[in-house]
Amino acid sequence: MAPTAVTPGQAFAPRKLHAYIDEAGVRSRSKSSSDHFVMSAFVVEESHLPAATQFLAGLRSDLGRRPNDTLHWVAIRQHEQRVHAAKSLGAQEWATLSSVVACKRHLSTQITDSQFYLYTLRYLLERLSWFARDSGSTLSYTLAHITRPQMTLPELRQYEAALQQMPTSIAWSSLDPKGGQIEQPSRVELLQCADLTASAIFRAFEPDNYKNTERRYLQELAPRLYRRGRGAITSYGMKLHPSDASTKAAYPWVAAL
Repeated sequence: MAPTAVTPGQAFAPRKLHAYIDEAGVRSRSKSSSDHFVMSAFVVEESHLPAATQFLAGLRSDLGRRPNDTLHWVAIRQHEQRVHAAKSLGAQEWATLSSVVACKRHLSTQITDSQFYLYTLRYLLERLSWFARDSGSTLSYTLAHITRPQMTLPELRQYEAALQQMPTSIAWSSLDPKGGQIEQPSRVELLQCADLTASAIFRAFEPDNYKNTERRYLQELAPRLYRRGRGAITSYGMKLHPSDASTKAAYPWVAAL
């Protein structure tokens, strides 16, 4: 998704981008919880929303689902269907993906589950705002409804206001001043693309019961990851948290995406 060229003297109206955000993994940091927590954004320009809707309709058909079915990764059980879903999404040139992968066993900070979720969201909002800023756009974002504990819209507004008082790297002028929204994937269907993205990336990091991971899903998505010039993929499209030497050593393959 390249920045729009503007000729000298031409009136400039910022493009409108929409980011749809979902998560995979468990926020809890108990010994029995998942080792990773992934929060991913599926970003599309407003003019490409019809193409995104058409893509989902085609994917439902490919997977043998009914036209109005909600696509959930966990309900796509066959490996070949998951590969197809990831490969199909990775081929959509109008889409951009950005994710934060929290490697929980490498974290030393003691915070609550809710704080952990919000901290991950902050990192993702930073990257989304950079993408919007660099492309001369304004970005709105929608979070998939979460439970245990539930995030309410007033709580999101309170956190956004707190973030604006913190020394973050968020380019607030490139985000919709109205703030984010919270919706159900059954009501805002492009959240389903965020679910597919987060879950596919989660499977590249999180071992199954046999200690195996599946990187192919992520490799198929890799063409759509947010890349900023020669900047490291781990700074933009695939941030690992924490960003220290031990984490980078544990996942050396990420930098080669």
